[in-house]
Amino acid sequence: MELTFEWDARKAKTNWDKHGISFEEAKTVFNDPMLLTYSDEFHSDSEDRMISIGYSIRQRILLVVHTEHDAQNDLLIRIISCRGATPAERKVYDESST
Repeated sequence: MELTFEWDARKAKTNWDKHGISFEEAKTVFNDPMLLTYSDEFHSDSEDRMISIGYSIRQRILLVVHTEHDAQNDLLIRIISCRGATPAERKVYDESST
């Protein structure tokens, strides 16, 4: 199954302005073999949102909020936001990968 990505261009610009991280970089965390993904139960009222934490191509641990949808033979990932992981989130990631 291939991963495909989409996002809203305005949201991507807002994210860049706020966090200094592009959604192009954000999508690279999905190449991390130790990627940690779990349901975002607090923000899933209108859609099932997921949180993924992993290393980006720039070797930064990022937290990516996204949705996942089956699209033919692909998994469509719609990126909603991305930021650097907090120290507590980095610890959860580190503990899950050992």
